[in-house]
Amino acid sequence: MVEKKFILNADDFGLSQAHNQAVLEGYINGFLSSASLCANGAAYDNAVHDILPDCPNLGIAAHLNIMEGRPLTHCPMLTNIDGKFNSSYLYLMANSKKEKLLNQIENEFRAQIEKILKDVKIDHLDSHVHTHAIPEIFKITCKLADEYGIKFVRTQFEELYFIPKIFKHLNFKYPPNLLKIALLQHYTRINRKVVKEYNLGTNDYIIGVGYTGMMDSDAVEYGLEGFDRDCIVEALIHPCKYSDSTVNQHCVEFEITKNLQLKDSIIRLGFDITNYKSLSV
Repeated sequence: MVEKKFILNADDFGLSQAHNQAVLEGYINGFLSSASLCANGAAYDNAVHDILPDCPNLGIAAHLNIMEGRPLTHCPMLTNIDGKFNSSYLYLMANSKKEKLLNQIENEFRAQIEKILKDVKIDHLDSHVHTHAIPEIFKITCKLADEYGIKFVRTQFEELYFIPKIFKHLNFKYPPNLLKIALLQHYTRINRKVVKEYNLGTNDYIIGVGYTGMMDSDAVEYGLEGFDRDCIVEALIHPCKYSDSTVNQHCVEFEITKNLQLKDSIIRLGFDITNYKSLSV
């Protein structure tokens, strides 16, 4: 019997109260099953103390962040004169073999993991803007997962698929997203070997790269249609629920979490909606 597992994950939990409110409502009123918590997020305390007590079965990742905000450690190779992260993805790629930089990344990742573990159990590791996909940084991530008893690490292999709506592919964001898919597929092929070396678990596929900045319910449903084999598929979204009249892409992604028709479609496609927390048991 084919076993297909689906995880709907909200990245950027803890960045703002709007992100946090989306997680709460997506969990209570929808089928959001997992969230990735930023230890250095401005709304971290709100996430931990005001949101998580009402979400007892929500899976939680450490959303390792070396791209935005202030670090928890001294890492001058990653920050600007104001002490904020300012490294680009290309900078991290180009310098990913420099021992001094890797040491600073490891120290920062370690501090972020330890901060979260003081408040909540972590069931997987991922990262802001997929920085941990860079192979040398991925090795650090797996090393820390093993050290702290975290059983899953996200990988980013997305199979190319198309939504039959032409406007999606005319969007200026789409061509760069195709390049992201190719790069992350390449990295995942390398990184899966490291996952095995550390005897960790990972998702088989991801949804949310090709349609980054355009994610909606169609992107999730069409992305799941081609799977007819045992697999763990994670869809990553960046939902926000604002307290004012703001309307943007984050709002569209918030609606995914509450779309019960989509939930029914996912179940009809043979997927069990779960999270890494449940898979770790």
